[in-house]
Amino acid sequence: MAKTHVSHRGLQLPAIGLGTYKLKGADGAVAISEGMNLGYALLDSAYNYENEGTVGEALRISGLPRNRAIVTSKLPGRYQRREDARITVEESLYRLGLPSVDLYLIHWPNPAQGLYVEAFEALLQARQDGLISHVGVCNFLPEHLETLKEATGEYPEVNQIELHPYFPQTEALAYHRERGIITQAWSPLRRGGDLFEESAVTAPAERLGVSPAEAVLAWHVAVGSLPIPKSSSPQRQLANLRAQDLVLTDAEVAAITALGRADGRMKNQDPAVYEEF
Repeated sequence: MAKTHVSHRGLQLPAIGLGTYKLKGADGAVAISEGMNLGYALLDSAYNYENEGTVGEALRISGLPRNRAIVTSKLPGRYQRREDARITVEESLYRLGLPSVDLYLIHWPNPAQGLYVEAFEALLQARQDGLISHVGVCNFLPEHLETLKEATGEYPEVNQIELHPYFPQTEALAYHRERGIITQAWSPLRRGGDLFEESAVTAPAERLGVSPAEAVLAWHVAVGSLPIPKSSSPQRQLANLRAQDLVLTDAEVAAITALGRADGRMKNQDPAVYEEF
């Protein structure tokens, strides 16, 4: 299994990242810095998470060199106009306390607005100006990605989408892979619940002597998805990180993938119509 993902522009990302949603303030900074010291290199934040300052503080108190972390933030839907996008990137940098950010994503396409191409162009300009190293998106469907390619000549380097065993997104994974787009997974564990009681998950977990969550993360690695689980517990952070070294059989991977449902989305947030600002 590959332990890194590489985009069409050479962005290299690890097999598992650290989600920071709801990790705020002093406790959040400590939790994120502990994760970094355990070995996490990819930190996932967003303007709308209101914790970019916390991530910046975590970078400082971790004691690690800046190049040990790949910092991600995201552009909210309300700021997709060109000038708004540029100002928002600058504001993210001020909050992070950094001169540039490694990866910046458009949080949702919000297709009814019709501004996501303009937003992407603004991020490409920010990359050219040295404010961003790599540009990506979240929740974009193939139709949105092809529109970006037609308008700018370039695909984003990352597409972060809802992806978990109840919504395995096998077609999206294949589509991204063919185009050098790294697939990141938000809510990769679907917040546990019934998923952790499925025999397709519990059987490999028992065989390997690990938790159901670790088995699910190992499935992500096996299918080529880059999961970004969130945890403030060092013990769980470490267990999640170690999941990248677990090896599932082909049959186990297939059984977990087969858990997919037509209505597998957690909140029915279909990017073709869903709008988030």
